[in-house]
Amino acid sequence: MPRPSSNPSAKHGPVTLATVARRAGVSPQTVSNAINSPDLLRPETLERVRQVIDEMGYRPSRAAQTLRSGSSRLIGYGIQPTPPGTAGAVMDRFLHALSDAADEAGYRILLFASPPGGPSLDGYGELLAQHEVDGFVLSGTERGDPRQAWLAKRGAPFVGFGRMWSGRPLGDWVDVDGAAGTDAAVEHLVALGHRKIAFLGWERGTSGAGDDRAEGWLRAMRRNGLPTRGRRGQSSVNDIEAARAGAAPLLDGGATAVVAASDVLALGCYRALRDRGLAPGRDVAVVGFDDSPTAELLSPGLASVAQPLEDVGRQCVRLLLARITAPDAPPERILLEPSLIVRDSATAPPAADR
Repeated sequence: MPRPSSNPSAKHGPVTLATVARRAGVSPQTVSNAINSPDLLRPETLERVRQVIDEMGYRPSRAAQTLRSGSSRLIGYGIQPTPPGTAGAVMDRFLHALSDAADEAGYRILLFASPPGGPSLDGYGELLAQHEVDGFVLSGTERGDPRQAWLAKRGAPFVGFGRMWSGRPLGDWVDVDGAAGTDAAVEHLVALGHRKIAFLGWERGTSGAGDDRAEGWLRAMRRNGLPTRGRRGQSSVNDIEAARAGAAPLLDGGATAVVAASDVLALGCYRALRDRGLAPGRDVAVVGFDDSPTAELLSPGLASVAQPLEDVGRQCVRLLLARITAPDAPPERILLEPSLIVRDSATAPPAADR
């Protein structure tokens, strides 16, 4: 036999602001103040009203709040389909971190579909026209991205997870210092005794983040006086099989260690090593980037550069809300430091030195 519901709305209809006010013995305006302007109430009154709100399970109408405040308390985020074989789990972690940070600030993330094939304006104009969001978080901010200039022209608040990489810098952004990450990976390998350290990345000029990570490798190699000629391999896309082909000349050229621009590229390097009867970690050290969930599941575990995605999410929300509050304030840009997670793929000196 079904148990009776303890939810007051099940017995007496929907819980409204007026019913909460009657239960708490205060005016509807006092309940509204408890939700929207708690600093206006005496502590004991605020506590009593909040207790009744919790007991009755009252949830304010978002539509009514939007009409009163002019704010939807929604942040738009265009999500693109993730092709097979790419590091979609990294963006999933970012989206989770972004949602947590928005929740803490009293906002929600509104997802809308963006078409595949790079950033587009689809969806942004419709949401702005209908006043459904207070601002946007952008990711995948690569060269030629039209969104920043389009949103800035319309006075729409936005923040980017990633730099613009080309053209006149616009808006606020939060990014991870990819060059610092690959620099740290090279220094770790040098400390193990490696000198023939290769880099496996994307084609030059196709990805700002990819070029940034390549620059960190190059910087560290030059600082240590190590040769770079013939040590840079390329993969046209973030795809395991393409990376497998891109790693082949590096391994055939005698590299004792490979720093990859992503964990997907590192996995391609694993396959290229096994094609040659070699073992990652034992015969050639491998370091990835992103510290995806796959990294610690591989055998051997993949050393990887971890992005501080929780901090990225928090900072994106903070900058966006600051921009909503002060539209004319100078832009703020934050570059966060990644960290190298050492695992068995990068703990041994070159095989010839053992």
